[in-house]
Amino acid sequence: MSETTQNTSHDDYSLSRVPQHAKKPLWQIIVIRLGCFACVSQLMTGAALGFGMSFHDALLAVFLGSIALLIVGAAVGVIAAQQGLSTSLLARWSGFGNQGSALIGVIIAISSIGWFGMQNTVFAEGMYQATGILNLQIWSVLTGASIIAIVYFGISSLSWTANIALPLFLVAIGISSIQMFRGHSLTDLIASPIPGPALSLATGATMVAGSFIIGAVISPDICRFLKRGRDVFWMTLISTFVGELSMCMLAVLMAHAIKSADVMTIIVSLSGLIGVIIVIFSTIKVNDINLYAASLGMTNALNALFKKDFDRRQMTIILGVFGTALSVIGVINYFENFLVVLGVAIPPIAGIISIDYFILKRDRKILDESKERGELPDKVENWNPVAILAWAVGSLVGYFVQIGIPSINSLIVSGLLYYGAMKVYGLIQKKEIVRFRMVDSQSEG
Repeated sequence: MSETTQNTSHDDYSLSRVPQHAKKPLWQIIVIRLGCFACVSQLMTGAALGFGMSFHDALLAVFLGSIALLIVGAAVGVIAAQQGLSTSLLARWSGFGNQGSALIGVIIAISSIGWFGMQNTVFAEGMYQATGILNLQIWSVLTGASIIAIVYFGISSLSWTANIALPLFLVAIGISSIQMFRGHSLTDLIASPIPGPALSLATGATMVAGSFIIGAVISPDICRFLKRGRDVFWMTLISTFVGELSMCMLAVLMAHAIKSADVMTIIVSLSGLIGVIIVIFSTIKVNDINLYAASLGMTNALNALFKKDFDRRQMTIILGVFGTALSVIGVINYFENFLVVLGVAIPPIAGIISIDYFILKRDRKILDESKERGELPDKVENWNPVAILAWAVGSLVGYFVQIGIPSINSLIVSGLLYYGAMKVYGLIQKKEIVRFRMVDSQSEG
């Protein structure tokens, strides 16, 4: 598949490989990823841990949950760095096939645009509180338009935004922390007893891993811009432990200081405008990733279904307007439970992709050969029923089985089931590498 005019750098290589000359410095991707961790949602997770755990138990829970996130993010991220492919595009040649990757793209797009709409409401509320002018609906339009503009210009714009928003967010958090910890001894807070009902270590680790597992699964969307696999390791290690650990443990101390899990309300009440700034800059650097992932997923889905190249920038506008409209009319607030359910369907994707690429290696050869030409493979499986079945079973396990970490359960079950079923199918076919019907992957343009 040759690159078309719609797959230039301006389109962020949404339907092609990221060429080596377009790769980004490691620090740029680290800052983008740190921006995803250094946010209000991680503070809320940490506060919930701190309200129900001692400092040292919370630290262990964050460490265990972070390890799970690191493994998942690094596994799919390394593949993306090696092949230069986004999550949904990578799924075509790593288990799911052409039609299967379309399904994956749609799921990622719906989930991401749903969260975009919800975060846009939070963004608009922050702006309304900060200014006191206009109304919530008008601010929803303005904030949605600002995120659309950022994502339209791709990874470079995401990096530029993170470079500004992350430091401002950290400064605001620092000011709020000083105010909140005034009159408290750090050693006393670390040694203080649990302020609320106790949480188990397993529950705490589950909360940490579950808070960012979808972000870990869609790591390829930004990791494809890294130059080497080892860059992925350092990116995930630094961003996960520096971002996740620092935000969560800071919030743990806050919860111990105020004897409550509702730290954000306290921050806003203590800090006034600073608290609102925290919400605003937290939302910006997370919500642009939501819309970016949605645009990549839907662009891939339409390309797989119709064999035509669709412009990611145009898709960004369409999806962004749709998500903004949902937040303006308030409908998006009723979709939170649906989005949580849909989120269970995303972790199994990483399990199947990793098993197919690293262990079964069914399309590894054609991926590597086409990479040398700077193209995508000419052929692709139309769809892989085994992968779809494994994905469906894993999703159901994640939804109905509440023991352990549901999202990790779904990932492991889908991966193991996929591996076992493909091996059995290979024995039946008496082939070491088995594929289903192959079709032409060439787009019509």
